Amino acid sequence: MKLTVKLLDIGSRDVMLHRNDARNIGVMQGDRVQVLVEARGSSSSAFVDTTATLISQGTVGIYREVNERLGLNDGETVEVRESGRPTSLEYIRKKMDGERLSKDETTAIIRDVVNDTISPAELTAYITASYIHELNSDEVEYLTRAIVETGDQLTFHTHPIVDKHSIGGVPGNKISLIVVPIIAASGLKIPKTSSRAITGAGGTADLMEVLAPVEFSAEEVQTMTLKVGGAIVWGGATNIAPADDRIILQEYPFKIDARGQMLASVMAKKYAVGADLVVIDIPVGQGAKVTTMQEGRKLAREFIDLGDRLNMQVECALTYGDAPVGRGIGPNLEVREALRVLEGSTAPGSLIQKSLAIAGIALEMSGKAGKGQGAQVAADLLQSGKALEKMRQIIEVQGGNSAVKSDDIVPGQNEFIVRAPVTGYIIELNNKSLISLARTAGAPHDTGAGLLLHAKKGERVKAGDPLFTMYADRPWRLQKAIEEGRRLMPILVEGMLLDRIPDSKKWE
Repeated sequence: MKLTVKLLDIGSRDVMLHRNDARNIGVMQGDRVQVLVEARGSSSSAFVDTTATLISQGTVGIYREVNERLGLNDGETVEVRESGRPTSLEYIRKKMDGERLSKDETTAIIRDVVNDTISPAELTAYITASYIHELNSDEVEYLTRAIVETGDQLTFHTHPIVDKHSIGGVPGNKISLIVVPIIAASGLKIPKTSSRAITGAGGTADLMEVLAPVEFSAEEVQTMTLKVGGAIVWGGATNIAPADDRIILQEYPFKIDARGQMLASVMAKKYAVGADLVVIDIPVGQGAKVTTMQEGRKLAREFIDLGDRLNMQVECALTYGDAPVGRGIGPNLEVREALRVLEGSTAPGSLIQKSLAIAGIALEMSGKAGKGQGAQVAADLLQSGKALEKMRQIIEVQGGNSAVKSDDIVPGQNEFIVRAPVTGYIIELNNKSLISLARTAGAPHDTGAGLLLHAKKGERVKAGDPLFTMYADRPWRLQKAIEEGRRLMPILVEGMLLDRIPDSKKWE
């Protein structure tokens, strides 16, 4: 059907049709059409939105992402035809039925994800199917390779290339801001591509963005790494493993991280940047994603086996995951804390110890430190100021202010202090509740939002002592977080009322 173009500044891969035109073409809301520009011999597929009022009959509304491929002007004429369903939908249906997918089937799905051939709803169906019917080892390898092959890759001529990753689940885990400059200061190269937060209060990319831009092309990441030894960037902007961020975007509303897809997500990004040596941080604890040492060891073995398949040497660190790392939760609070450590602060101990342990493993794997000496070598690089200087170089090469100091980074101006209702020992810190509170306050999008812990598990507090402070950039966000906090009770002090029927727990 011939239709007249009307450009619509809407950022999705859709076109808008009048309901009567859609009926004549033979499509419904959510179906696919092919838009052909006969004069130029170009075409693009798109998903269908329908309306009875926003577009007149005989007109097609072309959304921005479709027009980026077609370069149309208002008033031009195009041919709009019904388009068939991609074969990858049959493979998704196959996974929904609990069957195993082949390498070619997995590659077809991921290629259609990257090309926007399948809709967000259809991608969600694949994610959900993989969550319910876990991927086996072969499927994880196929998915990893497909994610890498459908994006850009880095190629370094000097080796080894080092990388690290934490599977997340523990609030305040800002160790990459310390580990990356320590490793780079040793003379190794570490191009760290990171995700934004899925379920947490701040991913590494969210934190680094407080200090410098994080959106670069793969070529720029490679150039920066060669120049200063490291980079900390958002993988979603690089076209390195582009399918990964599309998958994460659909996982986000459900706060899920399917095991097989998580393995593939982590290792694809390492493989794509050319990493030879990879350290995986697996926090273990009641409030973490991995709750037992047995489960942690099983996951570690899966990472190591996948690394063997991809010709990467992988070592995993099972770390304490029952409590936050450090005391800050949320972008500005975490960045300030990490900078203080780089500047020479000897606290918080949990952040320093974990950072040195992870960096030490990488240094031992690379031969920069002897067996059992990695943490001390990392400590020397930190205490000498070499890691701080390297971090300043990374910030500068990414376009940030290399003279920034920890005191320049401030939390949100709206705050509320939560105090201990009784005297006693802190017997529980609920990670999920703490993350939920930080997110309710606005993190990670509001960089000043978050929590600052004044006491941690096992510490003694007196009635009226501050337990934690909530910060928010906007007053209404803070009020919402206060209300959420009264419901969640994220910190328990020995002697506090644990139950009441009917339930009426509260804190002031």
